[in-house]
Amino acid sequence: MARDSDKPVLLWFRQDLRLADNPALHAAVASGRPVLPVYILDNETPGAWRQGGAARWWLHHSLAALARNLGTLGAPLVLRRGEARRVVAGLVKDTGAAAVYWNRCYEPQAIARDETIKAMLKQDGIEARSFNSALLHEPWTVENKAGEPFRVYSAFWRACLARDEPEAPLPAPKALVPATAESDRLEDWALLPTAPNWAKGFEAAWTPGEDGARDRLTGFLDEAVNRYKAQRDRPDIAATSRLSPHLHFGEIGPRQIWHATQAAIAAGGASETSALKFLSEVGWREFSHHLLYHNRTLPEAPLRQEFADFPWHENGAALAAWQRGRTGYPIVDAGMRELWATGWMHNRVRMIVASFLVKDLLIPWQEGEAWFWDTLVDADLANNAASWQWVAGCGADAAPYFRIFNPVLQGGKFDPDGAYVRRWIPELAQLPAAHIHKPWLAPDAVLAAAGVTLGESYPTPIVDHGTARDRALAAFSRIKKAA
Repeated sequence: MARDSDKPVLLWFRQDLRLADNPALHAAVASGRPVLPVYILDNETPGAWRQGGAARWWLHHSLAALARNLGTLGAPLVLRRGEARRVVAGLVKDTGAAAVYWNRCYEPQAIARDETIKAMLKQDGIEARSFNSALLHEPWTVENKAGEPFRVYSAFWRACLARDEPEAPLPAPKALVPATAESDRLEDWALLPTAPNWAKGFEAAWTPGEDGARDRLTGFLDEAVNRYKAQRDRPDIAATSRLSPHLHFGEIGPRQIWHATQAAIAAGGASETSALKFLSEVGWREFSHHLLYHNRTLPEAPLRQEFADFPWHENGAALAAWQRGRTGYPIVDAGMRELWATGWMHNRVRMIVASFLVKDLLIPWQEGEAWFWDTLVDADLANNAASWQWVAGCGADAAPYFRIFNPVLQGGKFDPDGAYVRRWIPELAQLPAAHIHKPWLAPDAVLAAAGVTLGESYPTPIVDHGTARDRALAAFSRIKKAA
């Protein structure tokens, strides 16, 4: 009969695919028991948002990286597929596990699932413990003076900064006592696209996994953080961290980013002003999770109830043109093509393309949210929902309804030489900067010299921005009056 100390801890990996600063892993190792690392591909829990295609590509490579890193500790990663409640119960029974540890997720369906699993385990006398690895502060711990959740980012972030310093990151374990169980083969999960391989461009852009995340942060702090505040809105310049997919999959945690950035400031290698601006953007991620935790219908329904009756337009042809990067507005089309080619889009351009969809085209923000969910490698339920609602004007701390991005002006301001457009729309590459963001206004001779035939090699605008702006303002003003 096995001694109690020989019974393993089932370590359930989720959105925490790393060894360093992993509280659940740290606690499992500290228990002195054998550790059974497991990842469950849960596509059966009711109501959950299924991972999009780009996220599945990332997950495959991230799990492969995690398995390699666990392998250096002599611990194989066990892969199982199915409803998490049944898989966990089966693993506990088969291995005689005495405990199940995991790091918390904050999506509504995940919370409900985890509560059910924790109750099931405790009923059977199995220790169940969960930890925070994903946020600087738990969503229920940051409140306004009235004891209520924040609805404005600036006040929320001030409250966060007034709290104690986030805990120092935990080190990766140097060794653990492994336990084993039968495992699926990662290749059999078919997470990668086959024919056609639409993710071919991802491979040059990304290195999923904990090592890639660490290198990305180090490179940013060494090379770009001092330019961040001044240049972060320039899609033609590499001035952002591009850590968002690593953060979503938990290959790096916000505590690691916080303390590494503060150390760079203290060492004199990072401008305090620019570095703190970078950390404030990590704060936006915190705020998005805060909003989702306290508003569980955020991905589906407008936070501001008056928007439930907004006069959106259903326009399949316009939606398809937007998705394919064929709207006739170069900065919009460049962003949508970057998204398709790399699974990512610069944040300033995300705001521009989102504004174009919901305000120029009056297409429901949920359509854009769904497209981003399927095509972004950093697709995150909290960030995606909160950001789309912000642009649409129906969320917390939302952009004013009259803020409608002019794609021509935005392109000229943030891609002044047209380098970003030229990279992603090669058919416009020969246009002079003066015309690249508004090719329909270029003289015929200029278009001919650049090899551009409007309506053939590149589309004419699918909507007139001035007319569309007036239409949007009229629709939004009705909502404002009804509020």
